[in-house]
Amino acid sequence: MLSKKTKYAISALVYLAKHLNEQPISVSKIAAEQNIPLKFLEVILVELRNAQIISSKKGKMGGYTLKEAPQEIDLARIIRLFDGAVALLPCVSPQFYERCEDCTDEQSCGIRQVALEIRHETLERLKKATLANIIERELKMKHPNF
Repeated sequence: MLSKKTKYAISALVYLAKHLNEQPISVSKIAAEQNIPLKFLEVILVELRNAQIISSKKGKMGGYTLKEAPQEIDLARIIRLFDGAVALLPCVSPQFYERCEDCTDEQSCGIRQVALEIRHETLERLKKATLANIIERELKMKHPNF
């Protein structure tokens, strides 16, 4: 399950992607339009900036902008940034690997093999789910004949 922090991060990024021509956008505008608590959003945006996903500009006309095109920013990257591993078990995560403490034989563990398959398929789907893809899906749902 996605944390609230991850959901807010995705929501803010989609908002920035939808408003590329209006950037930079202030944190207060994003918070108000996306119904995200301002202080919480400020922390999230700093983490996104530190991860080089967005950039910020200070001053009266300041705000946040995407550093990459919306089709380059995928959900796998965002989820890993805020929630860590995508895997169901720590023993199937290359980036966050840990041996399961109750495991007697990792190589022949059937549960691990299923978790590996799920992780692989989930990761593939999350990598295909970009900000641009999310916006496209929203448009199709709002305008089915579009």
